Amino acid sequence: MHPLIKRAVKRGKLAYLWVTRILLAPNRFGVPWHVRVRYAVSGGFIGDQVALYGLTNRTRGAYLSEFDWYRSRWINEPFDAMLNNKIVCNEVLQHHIRVPRIYFIKNKGRLVSHGSPTGPSATIDDVIDALREAGAMFMKPLAAGKGKGVRRLDASDGVFEIDNVAASRGQVVNLLQSEDGWFLSGAVAQHEHLAAIHEHTTNTIRLITMRMPDGTAKIFFAVLRMGTSATIPVDNGSRGGLVSRIDLDTGELSEARTLWSKDVFDEHPDTRAPIRGTRVPLWDDVKAAVLRAVDAVPYVQFIAWDILVTPEGPCIIEANTSSGVNIIQIWGPQRHGELGDFYRAHGVRC
Repeated sequence: MHPLIKRAVKRGKLAYLWVTRILLAPNRFGVPWHVRVRYAVSGGFIGDQVALYGLTNRTRGAYLSEFDWYRSRWINEPFDAMLNNKIVCNEVLQHHIRVPRIYFIKNKGRLVSHGSPTGPSATIDDVIDALREAGAMFMKPLAAGKGKGVRRLDASDGVFEIDNVAASRGQVVNLLQSEDGWFLSGAVAQHEHLAAIHEHTTNTIRLITMRMPDGTAKIFFAVLRMGTSATIPVDNGSRGGLVSRIDLDTGELSEARTLWSKDVFDEHPDTRAPIRGTRVPLWDDVKAAVLRAVDAVPYVQFIAWDILVTPEGPCIIEANTSSGVNIIQIWGPQRHGELGDFYRAHGVRC
């Protein structure tokens, strides 16, 4: 693509972002319309960020905006396409770190088996048989993030569930047939210490790595995301889940927060399991495994890893080319911090 055309396309995407993701974003905190418009126009902030960060005319210059986040998605070009494609990313990373098995892919109405020794052709009956054998799978959209469209499918002793709710075989079949652009991956059992916090969701780590000017990689930031009864089957903070910052040295959890309110939790609101002061299991193993995986893709500058800790060690659920800034900046502004410095070093105007 010609550089001028490419630049025009990027500007068009930013304009579209301003309308859809900023101006028309959900207003969970009830920020007045005129305030939302003012911060959207003058800084690229959504109404929820005005409330979460406590933005004022004096403090808004300290925070990264949605525009900064969106521009950061281009840091990994041209390799961002690898991370944005969940199937390709899984194929690349499986040689370097544990990832969930992908069983089936359905795209443009065509259902195929992934890695089957009997060939790629597949039917819905094959999916049902595989689900019964595996016991549980996650149905995920090929091109969506933030936990949108993720469904958990379970099958045990002839009984089916969709998102932990009893369902008939016909309902599962109807879901698989009616939806398109999805893949099925195996459900991975989480470590018992994470299940004790909230067993009905897969509680994952969001860990961010940066490649420094000398080529070495470092871990910049990490949180544990925890689901609630309202977010089943996902744990995403953007879906209302809880996030607790992880001490990078010790793996100890801070209090938990949510992007949907200003509430703070020392224990899980549903299970009453302790959060603050709890340590992430196998934390040193997690860090070592991720840094080895980063070294295996030295051409990538920034990765936001979604990691499930299992009894055997870490499993990479996804690797993303960027990370939303909310989950970072609820712990403090970053425009003039390490993340902002990294963005600017890679040409992100912020």
